[in-house]
Amino acid sequence: MAKQLLTKEFLAVVACPEGAAKADFFDSGCPGLMVEVRPTGRKTFYFRYTNERRQQRQHRIGDLRDLSLDLARKQVQKLRTRVALGEDLVEAKRELAQIPTVSAFIHDRYLPFVQGYKRSWKCDQGLLRKHIEPVWGGRFLDQITKTDVVTLMAKQRKTHAPGSCNRLLILLRYLFSLAKKWETPGVKSNPTTGIPLMVENNKKERYLSTEEAQRLYAAVCESPNPMLKFIIPMLILSGARKREVLDARWEDFDLGRRLWRIPMTKLGRPRHVPMSDGVLRLLDTVPRMECSWVFANPKTLKPFVSIFCAWDTARRRAGLSDVRIHDLRHSFASLLINQGRTLYEVQHLLGHTQVKTTQRYAHLSPDTLLAAANAASTAVGSLMGVMPSSVSNVPLIQAGG
Repeated sequence: MAKQLLTKEFLAVVACPEGAAKADFFDSGCPGLMVEVRPTGRKTFYFRYTNERRQQRQHRIGDLRDLSLDLARKQVQKLRTRVALGEDLVEAKRELAQIPTVSAFIHDRYLPFVQGYKRSWKCDQGLLRKHIEPVWGGRFLDQITKTDVVTLMAKQRKTHAPGSCNRLLILLRYLFSLAKKWETPGVKSNPTTGIPLMVENNKKERYLSTEEAQRLYAAVCESPNPMLKFIIPMLILSGARKREVLDARWEDFDLGRRLWRIPMTKLGRPRHVPMSDGVLRLLDTVPRMECSWVFANPKTLKPFVSIFCAWDTARRRAGLSDVRIHDLRHSFASLLINQGRTLYEVQHLLGHTQVKTTQRYAHLSPDTLLAAANAASTAVGSLMGVMPSSVSNVPLIQAGG
C-alpha cells in the first residue's frame, strides 16, 4: 500500500505494475482517501476507514473519469464526519441495496402473507395491480413519501367514489404498516400516517320493516328453490353473512350450548354466534340431507354457489326489488337496536372488530324515535302545571327594587 500526496499530475501518469491485479495509492494529504489503479487504466477513488467494531471498511466514492481529486477529498471529509458519528457506510450501502421495490414487496411479501388468512386477498391484488403498481411499481419503498400518497389520492378522487378511495388508502396503510412491522430495510415510517379518510355519504341504508319481512317470507316460501325459505330467515334471524350461512355445516351447531361456530369469517378467523330461539326452531324445520351442509343444494348436495336468481325473483314478487341480501344483516342489527340492545352487544353478534362499523347499522325506526320524543313530552308535561301559562303571569322585578 503506497502512500504519497496525490496530485492531478500523478493521477494522470500512474499505472498498475505489470502482473499485478491492482495497485492502491493512499493520499498523505487526506487521511482515508485512496485511489485504486487497475491494469485496464481505470482509476477509482475509495474511502478506507475503521468502523466502531474496529473492522476495516472500504467505501467506493467514484471513478476518476467522473470525479476530480478535489471533489473526492471533499467527499472524504464529509464521510469521515459520518463515520465519527457512528455510521458504518458499507452497512448503510448494503442495507440500501436490500430495499425492495414496491412491486417486489407486493409480490414477494405482502400477497403471500395475506393469501394465508385474508379471504378478500384477490381484491387487494386487483387494487394494487390497477392503481399502485403502474404508478409506484418500479420505485423503492423508502422513496414513497407522504406527498406521493396525497398526490395519488387526489388523483383518485377525480375518478372514483369516496368509498373506493378509502379502500385504497386503507390497503396502503396496512401494506406499509406490515413493511414497518417486518423491519423491511428502508421503511422507517408509514407514509400514509395522518392522511384522513374521505367522508362517505353514499352508503345505502335499507332496513326491512316487520310488514316487509312478512311479505318477503311469504315470497320465499313460494320460490322454486326449496331451500330459500330456510336460507333467508336464517340470514334475518342470525345477522350472519350470506356465505357464512350457505357454507354452514351441521357439525358447526352446538345445540346444547346454543352456539354456532363459524370456522372462517370475512376476517379469516372463526367466531361464535349465539343461537336464538328462532334460529333453533328454524333448524328443526330444515330437512336433513345425506351431506354435512345445512342449506345444501338438493341437486348437488353441496353449498349453493349462488342464490341470486331465486332471491331476485322472490324479492320482486314481494315488491322489494331494492332490498339486497346484505340488507338482511342490516335489518338484524336495526331490530336489535330498536329493542334497546347496546352497540357493544350488536358489534359482537355481527362479528365486527370495530364499533365504528356497527354504528353504520345503528338505525332507529321512526316509531322508536317517536316513542323517545313522547317520553320527553311526558317528562315535561309534569311541569306544565307549575309553569306560567302566559307572560302576564310572570312576576317582574322592578328596577332598583
